[in-house]
Amino acid sequence: MTIEKFSEISQPFKVILLDSYGVLRNHDGLIPGVVECVNRLRAEGKHLRVLTNNAARSPAAAAKNLKKYGLRGIPAAEIITSGATTRHFLQYKIRTGKVVYLGTPQSAEYIIGAGLEAVHISEVDLDDLTDIKAVAFLDDEGYDKNVDVNHVINLLRHCQVPVVVANTDLLYPVSKDNVALATGSVARLVEYVLGRRFIQFGKPASQMFQFAFESLLRDFPDLTHADVLMVGDTLHTDILGGNTFGVSTALVLSGNTRAERAETEISSSGIIPDFIIQSIGA
Repeated sequence: MTIEKFSEISQPFKVILLDSYGVLRNHDGLIPGVVECVNRLRAEGKHLRVLTNNAARSPAAAAKNLKKYGLRGIPAAEIITSGATTRHFLQYKIRTGKVVYLGTPQSAEYIIGAGLEAVHISEVDLDDLTDIKAVAFLDDEGYDKNVDVNHVINLLRHCQVPVVVANTDLLYPVSKDNVALATGSVARLVEYVLGRRFIQFGKPASQMFQFAFESLLRDFPDLTHADVLMVGDTLHTDILGGNTFGVSTALVLSGNTRAERAETEISSSGIIPDFIIQSIGA
């Protein structure tokens, strides 16, 4: 396994797509060297987009959060969240009615922003499912993973509506060595129990990549997939998504994928990044 320097592999690319957690920051805060790296990329004329599966925050809130950690060089316009792609679907596909959600009140802003009524799963009366038009798995927190998951299973047994999963991540880090179940895992459990397939947003689905690409095409109409590098810390989301979309990919070892396991995970998954780097700040 060859580990390369990000400053060298990034040179040929006009656009760098960055995952947030594990690439820009982790449980300790900003990853060392990230601010200097972002400044260097700007100085080289690179164009940046942050693609995050975190549906708990709006792009503006995500930018504010990065600024709080010390990274001031990423404006909201350059952040694409899985919640934003979910909102786009709800706005143009569902249009009216109630959307039941699993998540925090903050994550429900994506539903409200689509002009729909957001109803937390705990508030649903299973004897009155009138005007429920969709169900959305939005965030890792804000609901009881026992009571509310049982509630949503029973709701979906009686109510045939579209189900969207804004955050497809299976796990999220809670410390250096420990993880917790993320929304994607809960949604998969419910899919399995009901024998259904839900509509997935967030990486590795293509919508976020397409959103990023289209946002760049407005200013750079000659941009091609060959001009783009996706940098992420997770094989099954960042790297698989980038590979499927047809852009180059770089796996960082500063997040979910640990250096001692990287070669085995790549071999067993069959998801092969074009590059492996220690971090973007190394």
